[in-house]
Amino acid sequence: MTYYGEYTQVEKLDLTSKDILSDNIAKIGQLFPEVLTESSDENGRLRPAIDFDKLRQFLSRDIVEGRESYEFTWVGKRGAIAEAGKPTTQTLRPDLEESVDFDKSENIFITGDNLEVLKVLQESYLGKIDMIYIDPPYNTGKDFVYSDKFQMSEEELADEMDLRDEDGLQRVGLTKNEKSSARYHSDWLNMMYPRLVLARNLLKDSGVIFISIDDNEQANLKAICDEIFGEENIVQTIAWRRSDNQPNIGISARVKEYIYVYSKNYQNVNYGRLPLSESAIKEYRYEDDYAGKFRRGILLDKTRGRHFYQVETKSGKILNGPWMVTEEKLKELDKNNQIYWTSGGDEQPYSKIYLKDSKGAIPNDFWGIEFGTNQRASLEVESLFTKRVFDFPKPVSLSKNLLNIGAPDDNSLILDFFAGSATTADAVMQLNAEDGGNRKYILCTLDEQVADKSAAKEAGYETIDQISRERIRRAAKKIQEEHPETVGKQDFGFRAYKLDTSNFKEVSQTPDSFSQESLFDSVSNIKDGRTDLDLLFQIMLTWGMELSLPIAKTQIDGIAVYNVADGALIACFADEISESVIRQIAKEEPLRAVFKDESFANSAAKINLGQIFKEEAPNTKVKVV
Repeated sequence: MTYYGEYTQVEKLDLTSKDILSDNIAKIGQLFPEVLTESSDENGRLRPAIDFDKLRQFLSRDIVEGRESYEFTWVGKRGAIAEAGKPTTQTLRPDLEESVDFDKSENIFITGDNLEVLKVLQESYLGKIDMIYIDPPYNTGKDFVYSDKFQMSEEELADEMDLRDEDGLQRVGLTKNEKSSARYHSDWLNMMYPRLVLARNLLKDSGVIFISIDDNEQANLKAICDEIFGEENIVQTIAWRRSDNQPNIGISARVKEYIYVYSKNYQNVNYGRLPLSESAIKEYRYEDDYAGKFRRGILLDKTRGRHFYQVETKSGKILNGPWMVTEEKLKELDKNNQIYWTSGGDEQPYSKIYLKDSKGAIPNDFWGIEFGTNQRASLEVESLFTKRVFDFPKPVSLSKNLLNIGAPDDNSLILDFFAGSATTADAVMQLNAEDGGNRKYILCTLDEQVADKSAAKEAGYETIDQISRERIRRAAKKIQEEHPETVGKQDFGFRAYKLDTSNFKEVSQTPDSFSQESLFDSVSNIKDGRTDLDLLFQIMLTWGMELSLPIAKTQIDGIAVYNVADGALIACFADEISESVIRQIAKEEPLRAVFKDESFANSAAKINLGQIFKEEAPNTKVKVV
């Protein structure tokens, strides 16, 4: 049946990632509408923009051109800032063969450049991540893999930094030594800056990020983190002793690394505590029938006490203070039998601090070898693979302790976008097995080629991501053997995805750009070889839906239909869809429904689609792709 008269036109779904730059411009425009202007983009189209000269005038009483100010800058910084705001057309395609328990798992493993991946995740995970841990390249002087397109060539760098002589030739000697070259720190900063900006967007307001680094870039890392997160949001800087032996090389031995900890909002940060050490547990050397083991807490303190009142001891001695607690609080402790009295000449009360009530130890800023070492980490990987297939992994014990303080809630979501050997996933699974938690992870790493003649190559691995996924599989098997009670109750799987180009062809071409040969190719806007699941996940990401949501595949009149999260989205990508199928989907009243544009022969058919949903499910968002 075809409808005429009043009709509903179904719109095309915009498949680009979140446009952060436009959002920021709109926010500034709300505060200062006078600074809004327009500028042409690379295609000549006018876009909203900010007149920064006007904005500076609004934010300062007297602006003096060229006035000196405190700032941290480097060559390429403007490009790095702009890169964080650029949307991406790339997407994530599910890799069922590499996944483990794809249908049920809520863990995510992504292969691809993490800059693009972070952009892809902006819509679906904005403000949803509890904790981020990253172990980025330390910039030790060797080439690193993440070479972003906005970084400058040697020629461009020479122009930007005025590294040419009066004849226009590049000055000799400035780039011979890689560590002393002008580009050495700039490239690293250009790599890190946009990634940290995008990572901050993903954190919850109570979330924290941990970043491992060594002496090569620790000062620069702190400077950009102060700028991106705000220096008031630093939580702590942990010095970690990475080695259990001290090399006798050079004039001083470097045995530590740093872990910078920043919060999204320091006032709201959810920061946990570390498990008590064996020596700390020994402090609980007293015991009573009320609650078991306890340690003593000081109540009477001449240097820190602020409260003065009289207390009579059992022998009649009068204590005047100063007390650490108010008189009312002391009476409450006494009433609940939570005061321990010493006997003898030094008769005085102490509070009882019970072991069962302990939330752990407040983390300090120096972590020794009891938190794990690089040597231990290498042995952990070797014990799983029987060969040392990965260089410089982090120890699981270090990661577990970071999880204890950064993700104290046992249902936290953890992100690691420099995943390396997948230590973070191993630690998440181990911690869940120990405390019954339900923490989930999102990991991202490159499909970087392993070195020729390496142990990894000899073991049959071609890329780093292969090692990462295999480490998760082997670690999961080991944990289940050691904790058989977790089998069937804990999530030991993961959904694997690969970063790729959009599933859809470029369809914004002008009519004169089509040739006779390309007209037939333009019938379908979907690329060859792309599956229904490819389309479904790109649509989910576009609509801000999480990659871990459950998906049920059903049949309606022999047509495949995908139901995401019990009606949050229903999708059908059949080449031809009858009115009966459309109506049955509409009667489910999903929040969103999506179909292929080519499933409908003409505009009238799409209008009919809109009318059916208007009748059966008026609140459903309906789109075609």
